[in-house]
This record gives sequence, structure tokens and C-alpha cells, in this order.
Amino acid sequence: MRLATDADVPALQQLIERSVRALSKGFYSAAQIDSALRHVFGADTMLIADRTYYVIAAADGSLMAAGGWSRRATLYGGDQMKGTADPLLDPATQPARIRAFFVHPAWARRGLARQLFERCARDARAAGFGSFELMATLPGEPLYRALGFTELARLTTTLPDGVDLPVVRMGRPL
Repeated sequence: MRLATDADVPALQQLIERSVRALSKGFYSAAQIDSALRHVFGADTMLIADRTYYVIAAADGSLMAAGGWSRRATLYGGDQMKGTADPLLDPATQPARIRAFFVHPAWARRGLARQLFERCARDARAAGFGSFELMATLPGEPLYRALGFTELARLTTTLPDGVDLPVVRMGRPL
């Protein structure tokens, strides 16, 4: 595991697409997957700049998993869905965010996301945060429940092309 860098962005984009296309089957339709990849899922370079985004690489350097946390207000989504304003959260009163967890389908269910989460939890605690919030996709919801998150709200977000994407807002104390 290491911090992600700007040089990782092309490989992250490939990891994200492979992860979403394979692991979302049975949870979302093909139209929902295509729309989410176009409008929601993608690299968030602010996480990389803030040094709160991690990758796990195989021996050959290929990315097996990525994920991070944030001290900023954005709850989910890559660069393509964000504006430039992303204010800092107050660790005394607001939860940090768990952000952008993606696992290559060949490496799914081997504990990589848990390793990423444990690193994020340590770092967020060290930064003074007492809790986490996230927006889970339906395929991600079982992972986050296993990590101790509870449902705060079930929502449906309508993407710019009119496609509805069900998601789950979740939280947990650190």
C-alpha cells in the first residue's frame, strides 16, 4: 500500500472502470453502470493532492485496489462531477469521508478494501476526526456493513442523463 500520485490517474481510471463494470452486475443495470461511469465514478485528484488516497499494487505494478478518506465536504464522485469548491470539514463537529474505494475484480473479496479502510481510519483519527460518513453503491453496501457502518438514508440520485442511481448514505464512529 502506498499513497496515490498524479502519475497513477490513468491506471486508476482503468481500475475504476473494471471494478464498476464487473462488481456492479446484479446490482445495477447496464444503463446505470454506463451512466455512473460517465457522470460519477472517476479519479478525484483532490484526494491525491491531499495525500489521503491510497493504492495497493501487485508485484508487476498493476493496481489491485484503491481507496481513501477525506477531510473535505464532498461525499462522493470523481473530478467530473465536482466543482472547484470543496471546503474542509471541522473534525470537532463533522465526520470525515470514506471515498472512492475500488477493487479490481480479480482481487475482490481478499481483504484489500479492509486494509485500505484500516489505514484511512488510523489517519482520520490522527487528524482529529471521531466518525466517518460515506455514500455507498449497492455493491459496496455489504462491505461497509461488515466494516461497522450503518445506514443513514437510502437515496436515489438522478444523473445528468436522467438515469436514476440508488445509493446508501452510511456512517460509523471511529
